[in-house]
Amino acid sequence: MLINQDFTQDRSKYLGGSDIGAILGLSPYKTPLDLWLEKTGKCSNQIDNLPIRFGTFAECFVASEYARATESALSEYPAAILHSQYPYLQGHIDRFIVTEPHSELFREDGTCTASHLLECKTASPFMQSQWGEAGSDEVPMSYLAQCHWYLCMTQLPRCDLAVLFGNSDFRIYHITRDTALESTLLEAAVTFWQNHVMADIPPSAQTIGDYQKRFAQEVPGKTVEATELTRALIEEAKEINTAIDAKETQLENIKKALMEQMQEAQELTYMGKTLASWKKPKASFRFDSKRFEIEHPALFEQFKMPIQNSRRFVIKT
Repeated sequence: MLINQDFTQDRSKYLGGSDIGAILGLSPYKTPLDLWLEKTGKCSNQIDNLPIRFGTFAECFVASEYARATESALSEYPAAILHSQYPYLQGHIDRFIVTEPHSELFREDGTCTASHLLECKTASPFMQSQWGEAGSDEVPMSYLAQCHWYLCMTQLPRCDLAVLFGNSDFRIYHITRDTALESTLLEAAVTFWQNHVMADIPPSAQTIGDYQKRFAQEVPGKTVEATELTRALIEEAKEINTAIDAKETQLENIKKALMEQMQEAQELTYMGKTLASWKKPKASFRFDSKRFEIEHPALFEQFKMPIQNSRRFVIKT
């Protein structure tokens, strides 16, 4: 049974469909630690950039194209869908596909009258290789988890994912309900919320960026004695760096040989195919901060702001 109500838009108060991919380590944009920092209020979760604004703007267009392609009636429901047992697990559904457009979307017992769900996405044409054939369920894993999350929240049998690549390729994918997978998603989400968010214990770092965020503050003068294992890792890192330096030198020599052959030419070709180019880029401009500081010192001081640098990791040779 579903619980349907308006709920706070403060994303730190719940886990939603866009969060489950991060919890599972499937998101290309956010790690579990990033999500923990957001949910515990240790960093801002308000992201406002052009891709996000365009995605929000294009949602209506993608939905209308889906309705046109499938001759379906769509219904919007802006309130959150809450899980009956765990109210901090929620879903905001893009659209519901309904058979009776003017009927109530939810019955008195909380069950949904829609036939299935619609999730709307936009994607770069350069990312098409990450998607399978239209009509399949071969979509990026984070999106797949998101769709199954919404099916878990609504208990409906299917979620269609409509995606627009650029402005020329529109596809529809079909994700059917999998109760076993839903149990896995629920378990992972509940564990993350209880063991990390509520307990205020960070999940394990997974990337170098995670370590920079997790241990942003240093203790002046503090040292740690290496174990034999870490000493061996240092030696291995040095060997890898040496090999990288050798390859970079080799690559530089190849580039010099090619530039010697090209000289004033813009392109190097072989049987009509361009192998390399050597051209000036379009003119670009930069702000001359040094000159501005000299000519307008008062204004420079007024707008100067400190930069918080992250810690720099160095392996000593």
